[in-house]
Amino acid sequence: MRTLDPRTCYQSLCARARRFDGLFFVGVSTTGVYCRPICPARTPRMDRCRFYRTAAEAELAGFRACLRCRPELAPGQAPVDSVPRLVAAAVARIDEGVLNTASVEALAEELGVTARHLRRALEAELGISPVDLAQSRRLALAKQLLHDTSLPLTEVAFASGFQSVRRFNSLFRGRFGRPPSALRRAGGTATPSRSLVLRLDYRPPLDWEALLAFLHARAIPGVEHVSDGAYWRTVRWGDASGWVVVRHAKARPALIAEVSLSLSSVLMGVASRLRALFDLDAQPVLVHEALKRDAFFEASLRAHPGLRVPGAFDAFELTMRAVLGQQVSVQAATTLSGRLAARLGTPLMDAPRPELSRLFPTAEAVAACSLDDVAALGMPASRANTVLGVARALAQGTVRLERDTDAEEAIAALDALPGIGPWTAHYVAMRALRWPDAFPEGDLALRKALGGVTTKELSQRAESWRPWRAYAAMHLWARLSLGAGG
Repeated sequence: MRTLDPRTCYQSLCARARRFDGLFFVGVSTTGVYCRPICPARTPRMDRCRFYRTAAEAELAGFRACLRCRPELAPGQAPVDSVPRLVAAAVARIDEGVLNTASVEALAEELGVTARHLRRALEAELGISPVDLAQSRRLALAKQLLHDTSLPLTEVAFASGFQSVRRFNSLFRGRFGRPPSALRRAGGTATPSRSLVLRLDYRPPLDWEALLAFLHARAIPGVEHVSDGAYWRTVRWGDASGWVVVRHAKARPALIAEVSLSLSSVLMGVASRLRALFDLDAQPVLVHEALKRDAFFEASLRAHPGLRVPGAFDAFELTMRAVLGQQVSVQAATTLSGRLAARLGTPLMDAPRPELSRLFPTAEAVAACSLDDVAALGMPASRANTVLGVARALAQGTVRLERDTDAEEAIAALDALPGIGPWTAHYVAMRALRWPDAFPEGDLALRKALGGVTTKELSQRAESWRPWRAYAAMHLWARLSLGAGG
């Protein structure tokens, strides 16, 4: 397990440096409370501080979460942040709530290892077991819901992933030193609502306008909508369906997500996907320091501080969008994606606005179509065949695009499918798999942004941008007003 340097951590704590928010937590021996490094409370002496890499580790050491800085809101760590592949995969699945309904043994089988090996890997790397991590995530979400929403206590328990209200009450009291009702009394009484609100913190800066512009140009009609500084979309998660709307907070580095109550049973997964969609766990300072070494990015880094790589809420949806965008304009791909959603998607009941009318079809629904069905949407037979091939590969599991999938293996698997080339495979890895070093080097717009270089010249130039080539691609597209690229 990597260790923290106490002196560096303490200096960051004294400076309340936001770039370290979520990268470590500090337990204060005199109060029994643990905090984020940005906590506004008076800074304790160094000899009273204990530093931990995760909130769960601090909790296991007996510290309670601070009620002022609220550690449950701290941004997490992106996939590049250097944990071994197995641990990163397990954390991604736990963050989406897999252990709320499944066992550690089932998760280990999914990841291709034994349960004992998985426990040892997490304990060696993070100092906690899978169960401890899942429990910490549930309690953090419950605390956030108690602070920020009016959900009744029973609904808070189930929305946080607990299967028993009694278990929720017992663990909450043991972890925070007070019952859940004490936080609810402090935050007011519960009132009926059709939605709940989640605060999603990030490490600043973040170019919200550029993020929205990118998503607006690619918004699938009926499924996504961007207007008035907000992003709206429909959501399907297993048997649950609903909608979300995300806006930028005015007074703090955070996004505010309004989520329909119909999605409360899968809230942990929805929150995790939203963090990925808006790249909220990125460390923009590291990206800036790496790219500024190439003078070409100087103007773009000034114009777009905190430019993020937009992710994907649903990997299949993003992959379909990428395939339909091959060798056509962004607008043409958007039109085709909308037709696919209208023809094969299902209606969204109780939509909050008329622009949100459809749930994007599943891989299984598209895979069941004939070639003529897909081609009738307005594409050549060769493209329709690629659409079917990708849908069937994902439906059958021969290609996996979950967030825990190894990016290089996924790229190779996609590239092997008829009609899929390196551009599409890297674009999917860049957005759906959150691989920061993915780079669709054959993209015409990227070459144009560098003055019309060849693909080989672009590839050679990009070597110096590793491991942040996906962010370099975003800055190159930004030079063309973010209107290019899939």
